[in-house]
Amino acid sequence: MKNKVITPQEAIKHIQSGNSLMVGGFLKCGTPQLVIQEILKSEIKDLTLIANDTCFVDSGRGLLVANKKLKKVIASHIGTNAETGRQMNEGTLEVELVPQGTLAERIHAGGAGLGGVLTPTGIGTLVEEGKKKVTIDGKDYLLEKPIFADVALIYGSKVDPLGNISFHGTTRNFNTMMAMAAKTVIVEAETYLEEPMNPDDVVISGIFIDYIIKKEG
Repeated sequence: MKNKVITPQEAIKHIQSGNSLMVGGFLKCGTPQLVIQEILKSEIKDLTLIANDTCFVDSGRGLLVANKKLKKVIASHIGTNAETGRQMNEGTLEVELVPQGTLAERIHAGGAGLGGVLTPTGIGTLVEEGKKKVTIDGKDYLLEKPIFADVALIYGSKVDPLGNISFHGTTRNFNTMMAMAAKTVIVEAETYLEEPMNPDDVVISGIFIDYIIKKEG
């Protein structure tokens, strides 16, 4: 069996400047933290962040914004991080705002190998500018293209040596779909199990997980 456990310092060797980076979590809930801290110490920059939000200016994904590690953000919400809006308005950070359900389905489409998602969300608004419109049974839809990343950083409440993951409550959020939508997937384990977990408890199969980081303490 391949040993998937690595340190945060080893994890950032799989992240290069200019990469697209998915980061799971909803604000602070279910957010991996350890690799983000290592990115902040490194020379890595010009990342494209794909996430539900940019968290807070002093936490998680928000630190990538505050430390100017990003060139672009694709997210549903940036209102809790004033630095994101400030950099966007001064033109130093590109921001693509995507309705939350649409973002989730675009990531799911990327992981499933689909060509895109048809959704009525955004019809008649600025969201539809530059996008293909499809009419089905008299109703208009926008074709939203799939999202696939170079690297995904996700969180797991419990992770076993195979990379199988289970979650506590709403910590699963975007982590589940992001696990399938990146070339390299790194999971941060809140609790690392020394033995394989009960198959009935598995939410994300270890086949999608390349590396595991054990949280110390």
